[in-house]
Amino acid sequence: MTSHFEIQTRDRSTQARTGLLRTAHGEIETPCFMPVGTQGTVKAMTPLELRGLGAQIILGNTYHLMIRPGLEVIGKFGGLHRFTGWEGPILTDSGGFQVFSLSKLRTMTADGVQFQSHVDGAPHFLGPKEAMRIQGALGSDIVMVFDECPHYPCDREYACSANLRTLEWASRCREEFDGIQQENASGTLAFPLRRQLLFGIVQGSVFPDLREACAKRLVEIGFDGYAVGGVSVGEPDQEMLQQVNATLPWLPQDKPRYVMGLGLPPQLLELIARGVDMFDCVLPTRMARNGGVFTRAGVFNAKNAQWRSDAQPLEQGCACYACQNFSRAYVRHLFNVNEILGLRLVTIHNLHFYLELMRQARAAIGSSTFASFKEKFCESYRCNDSGEMSDNKPNNKSNG
Repeated sequence: MTSHFEIQTRDRSTQARTGLLRTAHGEIETPCFMPVGTQGTVKAMTPLELRGLGAQIILGNTYHLMIRPGLEVIGKFGGLHRFTGWEGPILTDSGGFQVFSLSKLRTMTADGVQFQSHVDGAPHFLGPKEAMRIQGALGSDIVMVFDECPHYPCDREYACSANLRTLEWASRCREEFDGIQQENASGTLAFPLRRQLLFGIVQGSVFPDLREACAKRLVEIGFDGYAVGGVSVGEPDQEMLQQVNATLPWLPQDKPRYVMGLGLPPQLLELIARGVDMFDCVLPTRMARNGGVFTRAGVFNAKNAQWRSDAQPLEQGCACYACQNFSRAYVRHLFNVNEILGLRLVTIHNLHFYLELMRQARAAIGSSTFASFKEKFCESYRCNDSGEMSDNKPNNKSNG
């Protein structure tokens, strides 16, 4: 049987690699960026537009989708693909972080978390079994285990207990997932599934030995891919890099590696150089709604008065629809009069920027010039000199 992940090229001077990840709904070239569609949509974008930008895979979130519209509604459409109109691969987060973030509305048990909906206060329960069953019903291509993501900062005692729970739940997720696949093969599932992949999530907060132990145990259990979790939760950038560095050596070379919730363009390139294959982040869409425009020279605010009569595109040389057809002056005007088209155009541009960065990274890896490509990009990328818009710290758990 052909492996679901194949490394195709390796950069000579870094650990960067290109690969091909095969899913039931299509192949994904890595390194890849996955636009975030928390509630069944990448905000302000249609599936056709996403495909036109070159998006290969998008994200959905178990917690939000089980709350609204609920599995009964999605089930009537046969899963998330038909419900949303997106025909490509989908990765679903387990919803673990969202549940744990409801600190005043939840009760922890050995089997999962009892919590109240943030929408109407209705009671729900989510654990390994439920997370696997829900993601099975959603029909996602990549299923994430249910884990406990420690807050930052936290003490070692809590990080240890969270690790133990994460590993226990990962084992249960594996068993439940395998049972669902067997039911599917025998034709006894109420919702027939196409092939799904299951990814484990490494936790351990800022303690390298805990991350090592967690990674080793997850590899023993065996997953189709491995994610680095518990980063991009408020820690300094250098701390994030240290914890990714502490995790990656213990993950298999022949399986995809996914760092959750990152991030800013230079961060992505730094992590690609360390051998990371997959990323997601809400920043391109979230910042677009506030006028934040990503460019090779950093981020600027499209709403600022200095663009009032500027005929330039959002970024010179950009091939996206927004830059090919509209000026900074027009985009600023749209924001100034609260027209939705403004945030849509910046969203289109920002997603194009991120996806184009991944295309360029793959090309550079293929020609073994990734180190120089990364250095040149990071030198030119900077926060806007006037401080118009800072690069907000990424958070992988917010809505897109």
